[in-house]
Amino acid sequence: MQITPTDLAKQIRQGLVPRLLDVREVGENDFVRLPDSLLIPLGELPDRLEALEPWKSEEFIVYCHHGIRSARAVGFLRSAGFSRALNLAGGIDRWSIDVDPALPRY
Repeated sequence: MQITPTDLAKQIRQGLVPRLLDVREVGENDFVRLPDSLLIPLGELPDRLEALEPWKSEEFIVYCHHGIRSARAVGFLRSAGFSRALNLAGGIDRWSIDVDPALPRY
């Protein structure tokens, strides 16, 4: 139910770019984000599931700061029928350590 930043980066380099869902808050997303990700804060997710309906049959990656909120989001999404949702292990913080050290950390 999860993918490491290193494995995700490898997929992206191979041209397999999945959709990305950021479940952090607006201020966190304003500070740093992964390109082309959709922001839906975790607290808003139940009310905004319709925005993800086109993703239902696709693999997509959910991320947050350290991977805790996104793991909760993946559990919720899978129970709502999004069976291919994956958590980004360690979140954007681990991404900035393992993949892109140029990204700011907080």
